[in-house]
Amino acid sequence: MSAAPLQVRDIGSFHVGGQMVSLTGLAPRLRVSTANGAVHPIDPNGEMIAGQMYVQYVKLAAPRSPHPLLLWHGGGMSGVNWETTPDGRAGWQMFFLRAGFDVFVSDAVERGRASWAPYPDVFKDAPYFRTGREAWEETFRFGPAGSWNVDPAQRRSHDGLRFPIARMEGFMNQFVPRWGDNDALTQHAYDALVGSLESSIVLTHSQGGNFGLQAALHAPDRIKAVISLEPSGAPDPEHCDPAVLGDVPHLFVWGDYLDQHPFWVESVPKVRRWYEALVAAGVNAQWIDLPSRGIVGNSHALMADSNSDAIGKMVHEWMCEMNLVTST
Repeated sequence: MSAAPLQVRDIGSFHVGGQMVSLTGLAPRLRVSTANGAVHPIDPNGEMIAGQMYVQYVKLAAPRSPHPLLLWHGGGMSGVNWETTPDGRAGWQMFFLRAGFDVFVSDAVERGRASWAPYPDVFKDAPYFRTGREAWEETFRFGPAGSWNVDPAQRRSHDGLRFPIARMEGFMNQFVPRWGDNDALTQHAYDALVGSLESSIVLTHSQGGNFGLQAALHAPDRIKAVISLEPSGAPDPEHCDPAVLGDVPHLFVWGDYLDQHPFWVESVPKVRRWYEALVAAGVNAQWIDLPSRGIVGNSHALMADSNSDAIGKMVHEWMCEMNLVTST
């Protein structure tokens, strides 16, 4: 990609998907807004907005694609995943701006600048918080079972791992709480975002994958392609019709060490089932297993691994093949 300065037409943000809710029966509270400030009585009863999603966009002066690229993050994370890698390199937001796309980065419902809602009054469960061990040994596949340690010098990573483990603490700064019962709210917000645009390409990671695959089913006329980086779930072909996606190409990209972590051993076949249903229905779908191409060492954080630009280039080449963008 060119390293020349970007010519940008517009930068901005908005919220989408929120709905008015009313709270009743809650006890009054007292609040001090700042040190040595006045005591302020708070009545928590009344109306508020919940279920909103935050979206930041950067629009180019001369995009090479008519379709904005929507970047949707995974579970317990936010849109910061796409902005800068933990070791300080430009993330996929900048990569795909340089590739000619207007780029929309989201913080989904309950994450980052989308804000929370009261629980259990609106969000029914208490939030989950990701630990270093869960990220290291399970979700992101940085090392085998038993390899996490609070002392960085005592941690053991997979042989050949491409994730910059020296930046693990910086990566952990990105972890945000997540709730387990907000899928409907989140899907509603993502669908509302898609519906606000004439067309788009959806690029997802992990938990965001199922939302993207479902969004395509809900709006096959608006979504021009779905790119899924290691989706942790997918629609059930017994309840969803892949035939409606005949004009929506799909790309699935997978890293390394998948067979060594129980969460992924269970998750991948469910996604593979949807991929095979797409192919059987005549959808242009491609499944890229990086190790089978000789590209080894990639974690679940494909957009943050040391070869993230090379993977981004692979995704970009696929989009060029699908005539979604003009190459430079």
